[in-house]
Amino acid sequence: MDAVKLAAIGALLLAASGVAILTGVLSAADAGAIADRVWPILLFVVAVTIVAELSATAGVFDMAAAWLARAARGRVLVLWLLIVGLAVVVTAFLSLDTTAVLLTPVVVAVARANGLPPLPFAFTTVWLANTASLFLPVSNLTNLLAAHRLGGTDAGAFLALLGPSAVVAASVTAGLLWLVHRRALRGRFTPASPPRVADAVLLRLSALVLVVMMPLLVSGLPPWQPALAGAIALVALFAWRSPGTLRLGLVPWQLIVFASGLFLAAGALDALGSGALLAAVTGSGDDLPSLWQLAGTGMLGANAVNNLPAYLALEPVADSPVRLAALLAGVGAGPLITPWASLATLLWHARLSAVGVAVPWRRYVVWGLVAAPVTVALAVVPLALR
Repeated sequence: MDAVKLAAIGALLLAASGVAILTGVLSAADAGAIADRVWPILLFVVAVTIVAELSATAGVFDMAAAWLARAARGRVLVLWLLIVGLAVVVTAFLSLDTTAVLLTPVVVAVARANGLPPLPFAFTTVWLANTASLFLPVSNLTNLLAAHRLGGTDAGAFLALLGPSAVVAASVTAGLLWLVHRRALRGRFTPASPPRVADAVLLRLSALVLVVMMPLLVSGLPPWQPALAGAIALVALFAWRSPGTLRLGLVPWQLIVFASGLFLAAGALDALGSGALLAAVTGSGDDLPSLWQLAGTGMLGANAVNNLPAYLALEPVADSPVRLAALLAGVGAGPLITPWASLATLLWHARLSAVGVAVPWRRYVVWGLVAAPVTVALAVVPLALR
């Protein structure tokens, strides 16, 4: 699914939502409430995308990965473990899409520069982009949607609830990745020379913006505020140092159209009574079997359609903080089976194709059939123990 198709689907959903409003299925007041809930989320997505894109252009991610290669001192397993840590941090603070889109080509380039097979590193970024997206509200669009029911912008409250599950999900993922790729992760390599820095001032100041912005994202401020401030700072910096880099394409217009249409369409379906039907499938209660039932339904929905519509459809039946957290575990850590299960996976595949790395989809699906249910099931256990 390329950007044009994504925008086309969003336009169709917006048109269908418009019909729902005109026919009274979705009231104007309900549509307004959806818009009021969604605009800060979409503004954050736009701002953090600009920050990530410009930081990557400045070479921040390239230099970070090159530093990790030197820090590994020629040991392949150590380099991979450092990449795992970097993927978790980038996903937690800058969202899963940033890991999939911007970190993937960087780790592929590092692997190639050091004479290592790129696929183990590429699979690491896409799996952790999904499973490490449970740490913070800003890690995933579904988390931001749920945040208003889980302490708002209070990252501490979110982390207190989902932190243990996030640690389990990321740890299980890393363990499974090592098990699958253990042969390729043995041995040593000769560290390559660091990449050339085109503009050292641009690199250092871009890195400084990231370092300042990331803790502010979890400071209790609405996430769109520090993200927007970071985007403005980097746009001003690039206007000074590299004005030719700035373009309208930095704004993810297609994602905005898609998400807007999806939010309104989900509101219309809820008004038609979809919640009652889904409640029969997902059950009720905060015990472990009930939480597994809800998380499993979310995982299946994400892999059948996509994680965002799966979350929006199931949100009304997640009627307690623990059940909502279980749903987030299902739609966040579960999209590991089908290529369309999350937008991050589709973007990951596009970036790999652009750098000439073929994705063995059959292998991806087979491994995902094992990894997704195991990761989701274990990530839900800490929620039941509360």
